[in-house]
This record gives sequence, C-alpha cells and structure tokens, in this order.
Amino acid sequence: MKITVLFPTHTEASLFERPDVTKIISGVGLTATAYATVKAIQDRPDILILAGIAGVFPHSSHRVYDVVLVESEVEADLGFFTNNGFVHLAHLPIDMAFERRHTLTCGDLPTTPLFPLAKSLSVNAAMAPFIDSREVDLENMEGAAFFHVCQQEQQRFLELRAISNVVDIDNDQWDMEGSVKALTTGLHQLIDHLQQGK
Repeated sequence: MKITVLFPTHTEASLFERPDVTKIISGVGLTATAYATVKAIQDRPDILILAGIAGVFPHSSHRVYDVVLVESEVEADLGFFTNNGFVHLAHLPIDMAFERRHTLTCGDLPTTPLFPLAKSLSVNAAMAPFIDSREVDLENMEGAAFFHVCQQEQQRFLELRAISNVVDIDNDQWDMEGSVKALTTGLHQLIDHLQQGK
C-alpha cells in the first residue's frame, strides 16, 4: 500500500520515520495545505493522511493528549463582518448563499476506527473570538483545505490529530512534546491497521 503523510510542521513530523511511507511537510494554514495536497496527489498514493496537533474546545469530551480521527471539517472563518458581527457563509439566507455545503465529511474512515472520532473546524487565525465552535470538538489550521482538495480529486484520505492544548485565549498552555509523541504513536498504529487491511 502506497501511503503519504502530510505534516503541517517539522515539529509535528520530527519523531516519525518509516521507510514504507512518504513524509511531506505541507506548511501551516489552508493555502499551503491545499497546494501540498494537490502536489501529493500527483504521486498517486493509495491513501493520503494529514497528521498534526490540534486544540480542543472546552465543551468537548476529548482531552489533551487524546489522538482522534477527524470525521468532519468546516472552514470556520469563511465569511464577513457586519455591524452585528461575523456572518459565516453557511448562515446566509438561501437566496444569498454562494455555496450551501460548508461542512466537509470524510468518507474513508475505517469500518472499526482505532481512535475516537472528532468534529473539527479550520481557521487561519487560531482562537479567533468570532468563531462558532458549538458543534465541533477541535480547532486546527489545515483540515478543511485538505478535505476539500481530496474530495475534489477523489483521493482516499484520513486526518489524524493529537490534542496539544485547550482552545482558551486566557490560558494558552501547549504541550508540543507530549502531543507529538502521542501523534507519532497513533500514526504508526493507524498505518499498521491500514496495511493489514489492504
């Protein structure tokens, strides 16, 4: 099985080495991720995995160091401001909306996932105060672009995240080392599972 893993940063990729897997540093953010995903798809992998850390919203049942598979993504800062605040494109009246489909789902999840499933949103500005996070668990900066490109190109894909911090602008304590260790362990488990089921 030909597997390619995209990591947003060198830090997230630092502990992962595996001779049977292609490793790519995609860059942080939606634009860099979209470009890296398109380039990776050109090499025709059997499956493309986005692996990185994420913040967890306080209302979620997930906790720091958990490793999760992302089942859905939404580009949460896609919209504009009015005198009444931020309006996401998904919340426009139907006759004004450019596109009604804003939540992207992963159709390639294993039948029996090894990890809990999580709903995520993607932003270019982490911890933005205007984001509506009520229906999601996680925040990241790449997933929605990754989902979109993979879906458009009919590329089989998964997103694996290890939780590094709570999304709280008043208490921004991250454990990069611990979450990257958890991510690396989880990624090896996921790849082993995929290869055994090929």
